[in-house]
Amino acid sequence: MTAIPAKKIHEPQNGVEEGSPGKGSPGRGNASLGKEDLAGIAVKMIDSHAHLTSPELLDQLDLLLMRAEEAGIEAIINICTDPLSLERSSDLIKKFPWVYQTAATTPHDVEKEGEEAFPIFAQAAREGKLHAIGETGLDYYYEHSNRDIQKKFLRRYLHLALECDLPIVIHCREAFQDFFEILDSEYIVNGRHHAPGVLHCFTGTMQEAEGVIKRGWMLSLSGIVTFKKSTELQEVAKRVPLEQLLIETDAPYLAPQSHRGKQNEPAYLVDTARFIASLKGISFEELAQATTNNAKKLFQL
Repeated sequence: MTAIPAKKIHEPQNGVEEGSPGKGSPGRGNASLGKEDLAGIAVKMIDSHAHLTSPELLDQLDLLLMRAEEAGIEAIINICTDPLSLERSSDLIKKFPWVYQTAATTPHDVEKEGEEAFPIFAQAAREGKLHAIGETGLDYYYEHSNRDIQKKFLRRYLHLALECDLPIVIHCREAFQDFFEILDSEYIVNGRHHAPGVLHCFTGTMQEAEGVIKRGWMLSLSGIVTFKKSTELQEVAKRVPLEQLLIETDAPYLAPQSHRGKQNEPAYLVDTARFIASLKGISFEELAQATTNNAKKLFQL
């Protein structure tokens, strides 16, 4: 990525604010392809971040997942943020084996729930029940938890990911300097390489995106990139190397522009994928194939 002057990317109203997964945050997908769009095209995609077992989606999961399959979603990474959502997810993946789970307490909730939840998530990781650790990270925008406590739990989750040979899913907002310092000191393998991870729902600056990319990480884009005022984020989308790009819904939050105001779901991933493909000047099929391959590699699917 060619460096350009750092400029804070616009974060639209009802964008990140809605999608900041604190207590009770959800996820997993659906899209707006018609029958004529799907005819003769075997396009498959992976929603790399959704909160399927949040309260908002529980009563509609069967229909939501049916729509996701019809839209070409072949796998969904279900992000569990508390022990109850993990318990529900453990039942869900038995019924839908193409759903995969991760777990961690978000930076919003670590001050209140971190100590109680960590051993539960650590046990699940050590027993091979997770495909990643997360989402964890730092959020200085809301700062619902003390910064030092956020950093403490970020380090603990990084160490757990290394111990269990799992990738990590990161939430970072207004905290990239501290995040990169911790990552560079705590998440190194073989003395020099960063262990694998993804910066989910990226809304930072071009400079921050470059910091993610140069560390060999994946950068994931959500429906926010489709918002009319997200012009700076769209520039990031153009420049992120295809081999380091993931796409996500962060359902039930952050529906793309074409479904703005609705509850998000994995099927809507198609809209975001088409938009990003257009920005990058490539076909929808190429974008879908690349991001699917990237997700399979990162999450070891």
